Amino acid sequence: MKRILITGAASGIGLATARHFHDNGWRVGLTDVNDTALAQLAATLNHSWHRRLDVTDSIACQHACRDFAEDGCIDVLFNCAGILRMGPFESISAEQHRQIIDINVTGLINMSLAAHPFLQESRAAAVINMSSASALYGVPHFASYSASKFAVRSLTEALNIEWGRQGIRVVDIMPPFVKTPMVEQASFRPPILDRMGVNLSADDVVAKVWQAANEKVPVHNPVGLSFKLLKLLDKALPSGSTRLLLQFLSRD
Repeated sequence: MKRILITGAASGIGLATARHFHDNGWRVGLTDVNDTALAQLAATLNHSWHRRLDVTDSIACQHACRDFAEDGCIDVLFNCAGILRMGPFESISAEQHRQIIDINVTGLINMSLAAHPFLQESRAAAVINMSSASALYGVPHFASYSASKFAVRSLTEALNIEWGRQGIRVVDIMPPFVKTPMVEQASFRPPILDRMGVNLSADDVVAKVWQAANEKVPVHNPVGLSFKLLKLLDKALPSGSTRLLLQFLSRD
């Protein structure tokens, strides 16, 4: 039975991923800081493993990976844990900016390091990182979040080469706005959100995660037609076109 360890599994994309992989016969490991929601999810997924985990705690990440592997391996690590703060840059506190980087970037590094020895034991190991369309160009009102996803993108590219030599595939998933509690319950709604729309569901992203776990896919995996078109335009049009488009979409 293949094993997938998921961070941020108690809600949104992580939750939908856990259910999909469980229903398709995988052993799922569930981690999240929300222990109540995590326990409720685990109760619905027979034979799943779960633990409350703060991904910014490197020692806790090591213990979680070791205990889930159970002297065996981890076939797939899905680095899904992340937070989002939307609003004018100066309206977000320094502490909130720091949390975005700590969870979205440092947490991913901690989990990847902790899982590495157990991924090496798998015959078809993969690390799937949750990136974003905002890693293409910095998005107004998402400044620190965009910065964190740029970091995820570059980490993915580097490890795709480094760990690829060890037989570990490292790829990322890049959706635009997704209908999750993190987006829909935000206190600030950027203009770009209304103009582009929130057209993807968590299940749309899960389909791409499932593909990445089971097939050889490119390093970067965009989700949704709108972002795929934006990527094509970014390549085809003169330099600066993406900036002008985002400037237009994010106007007050």
